[in-house]
Amino acid sequence: MSPEFITGIVVFVLAAFVGLEVISKVPPTLHTPLMSGANAISGITVVGAITAAGLGSGTLAAVLGFFAVASAMINVVGGFMVTDRMLEMFKKKPERKRD
Repeated sequence: MSPEFITGIVVFVLAAFVGLEVISKVPPTLHTPLMSGANAISGITVVGAITAAGLGSGTLAAVLGFFAVASAMINVVGGFMVTDRMLEMFKKKPERKRD
């Protein structure tokens, strides 16, 4: 295995561990507002995944790039759906007319 691959794996594992620790410390009432901010970051992830898929050489790079783009898009769309649902909770419901 190349040193770059091992470095990449170490960075990935450390990022996953730090992310888990950070998210576990956030109170549940803040998860949804933080998700709407994270959607912008996920958009950057989509651009990076598209770049990785396009610049990769070989079939494995193209397949992994496709899965990266699909996963990032699922994250973005799901995040916006949850944010939209959250914002719907704060809208006033129309009053019914009484005759």
